[in-house]
This record gives sequence, structure tokens and C-alpha cells, in this order.
Amino acid sequence: MTDDLNHATRFANRDGSLLVLALLALIAGAISGLVVAIFRLSLQQADRLRDMLIAWGHGQGALGFLCVLAMCAGATALAAWLVRRYSPHASGSGIPHVEAVLHKQVPPAPYGLVTVKFLGGILAIGSGLALGREGPSVQMGAGIAHLTGQIFHRSWPDCRVLLAAGAGAGLATAFNAPMAGAVFVLEELVQRFEHRIAIAALAASATAIAVGRILLGDAPDFHVGALAYGTAGTRPLFFILGVVAGLLAVAYNGTLLAAIAVAERLGRLPIEVRAGLIGAAVGMLAWFAPALVGGGDAITQRTLSGGETLALVLVAFLLRFGLGAVSYAAGTPGGLFAPYC
Repeated sequence: MTDDLNHATRFANRDGSLLVLALLALIAGAISGLVVAIFRLSLQQADRLRDMLIAWGHGQGALGFLCVLAMCAGATALAAWLVRRYSPHASGSGIPHVEAVLHKQVPPAPYGLVTVKFLGGILAIGSGLALGREGPSVQMGAGIAHLTGQIFHRSWPDCRVLLAAGAGAGLATAFNAPMAGAVFVLEELVQRFEHRIAIAALAASATAIAVGRILLGDAPDFHVGALAYGTAGTRPLFFILGVVAGLLAVAYNGTLLAAIAVAERLGRLPIEVRAGLIGAAVGMLAWFAPALVGGGDAITQRTLSGGETLALVLVAFLLRFGLGAVSYAAGTPGGLFAPYC
């Protein structure tokens, strides 16, 4: 009788803990959805302001050109300074840091990371660096969820679950894709199925999307027309495309690591100066080709809609292939996925 009672108590405690986790995941997901939605809207506004400044600058001659370069260099340098001064873990995508925390390889970052990631991401991506919003969104969601667990005095195993769920909520809101967040958590962050994390991730992504869509709407990020079914003659092309994409990804990883290595060799220069030089170079490109800088959503949409010729797509790809690696070497917040999707 005593054994049965103990067994029932253990099940009740486990179910009660899972219920609490699910409720906290709902809260963390809603807050993450709100923050990431505001982040996305802020990035859109920053893009508009940059385009307005460039349009104004073209009417001012050399002075306008210098103003655009100064704006891009100053914003990038300020983003790098925020990272160095307040939260070094906010540099780059942030997803590797989230994975390291989940595997207990490094401790969780201080809570100021969310603020630095938010402001630094707007400054860096808004200045024209070819960086994506998904990395900052994942890391901000993870930080918010971990803070939620700390506020409610949860143990590390529970905080770990919430951290993973918050990361998924951030990704779901970044791309307005409800299921993508939960799949990302299981496939990329933990790389195995854990039912507690799966339930929490689904709960967090659900409330994140619900809150995010209030501000962003429910339209998909990219509009794609009806696609014809592949015929027997065209199906081999999909395999070829996969091989080419895989090889290009390997080449891009090498280019990215090379750009970071070059930046590190310039160690005698303060990181703000290095970032400012990269920002100025991006500003120069923005002056001549404003459509090729920034996150790249507009380029992707025009390509999907058939609004770009093959020659222009290839030129844009080659330019952004190098631009993305150089942008990432600046050491500011920003992800790698969105500019190349």
C-alpha cells in the first residue's frame, strides 16, 4: 500500500511540475513574442530611415555621401561598443551560445543581454549589415524564458526547459512560423526528443505567435504563387540543387571563418574601430546599391516573385556572399540565416 502511494505521489509531482512548466512557457512565449515582434517592426523602421537618408544624401552631393558613411559607421561602432561594454555574449548570432548553455558548457548570460541584443541588432542591421533577425530573436527569447524561470524560483532542469522553449518562441515569431520554433528546438538545440521540452516549446511558440500576430498580422513572411508539380524530367534538378546548395554552404562557412580570422588579426584596433570601418564600407555599398544591403527580405521576395533577372540574382548572390561574412566579422548582434534564405 505504501509503495503504491509513493508511486502515485511521484506521478502527481511529475505531472504537477509539467503543468507548471507549461504555464510558465505560455508566459515566457507571450513576452518573447511581444519583444521579437517589436524588434521586427523596429528593424523595418530602421530600414526605412536608412533608405530615406540615402535618398536625401543623393540630393546633397559629397556632403550627403559623407553623412551616409558616418551614419553607417557610427551605428555599427555603437552596436559593437554595446556588446563589448555590457554583454560580450550578444555578439553574432547567439544560437551557439544558447546551445552551449543548454548543454551546461557555459553559464547563462546576464539578463542585460536581451537589451544589448535588441538595441545592437537594430543598430547593426539597420545600418545595412547583411545580418538576420533570427539569431537575436532566438537568444532574446531564450534569455526572457530563463529569466521567467528564475523569477518563479524554478530549478536548473526546469529553467533549461524554459530556455529552450523561449528560444523556439523567438524563432517562431522571427519568421511568423508557429511550428518552426518547436521543430528548431528539438532538431537543432537539443537534438533529441524530450517530451517536457516538446510540450513547453509548443506552448511557448503558440503564445508567441498569438501575441506577435497582433502586431505583425498573420500574413506569411514571403508570398509564393502556386507551384506546379515537378515532372519526371525536372525531378533530378532538385537533387542537383541540393548538392549545389550544400557545397555553397560549406564554401560560405569557410569564407565566414576566414573573415573572422582576418578581423582578429586586426586586434590592435579597438573592436569599435573595426566595426566602424566595416560599417563605412557597407555604407559605401548602400550609397550605390541600397537594395543589396540589410537583412535581404526584399531581395528574396523579388526573386520569389520573378521580379529579378537571373543575371541580377547572381550578382546579388555574389555580393551578399562576401558582404555577409564581412558583416558577421564586425562582432555586432545579427544572425546568419535570414540574409540567405
